[in-house]
Amino acid sequence: MSNEIVVGISGASGVQYGVRLLEVLRNRAETHLIISENAKLILKIETEYELEDVLRLASHVHAPDDLTAVIASGSYQFDAAVIAPCSMKTLGSIANGISSTLITRIGDICLKEGRKLILVPRETPLSLVHMENMVKIKRAGAIVMPACPSFYSKPKTTSDIIDIIVGRILDLLGMENDLSGRWNP
Repeated sequence: MSNEIVVGISGASGVQYGVRLLEVLRNRAETHLIISENAKLILKIETEYELEDVLRLASHVHAPDDLTAVIASGSYQFDAAVIAPCSMKTLGSIANGISSTLITRIGDICLKEGRKLILVPRETPLSLVHMENMVKIKRAGAIVMPACPSFYSKPKTTSDIIDIIVGRILDLLGMENDLSGRWNP
C-alpha cells in the first residue's frame, strides 16, 4: 500500500462518513483510526454498527487519549489525515493550536508539517465562532469540506448520500473512485 492515512472520527453527528471512508480505504491504504469516546456513543445512537466491526476496518487503532502513539510525533511519516465527522470542538481546538487529544494532535502535526488535513464538519447552522475557526484553519493550510452532498447524481438512499461525501474526500486525497456520479449535464 502506498498511502498511509489517519482517520479521526470525532463526536459529531455523521459517524457514517468516517466508517464508510474506512471501508473504502481498507484495501487501498494503510489506515490509522482514532475514534473519540463521544464518537463511540454517536455510533450506538445513529447506526447499527458494532464498535468492534468498525475497529477491524482499520490497519491500526489508537486510543483517543494516547499522546504517546507513534502517529503523535511529527517525525512519523503518514500522508494525510481526515477527520470525518469533525465536531466544532475538534475543529476549534485544531484552529487554535490546542492538542489535548490524539485527534487534535494529528491536526496540529498536519498543519506544522505541511501535510494534507481534511476536516468534514457536520454542523448547521453555523455560528460566527464556527465560521471564524473555519477561516483560521483554512488559512493555516487545512481543507474544510462540510458534509454538504450534491444531488446531480440523483442519490436514492442515505448510503448514496454518504458515498457522495466520501467520494469527494477520496478526490481530495488524490484517489480514483466512482462512488457517485460526476457532474456531466
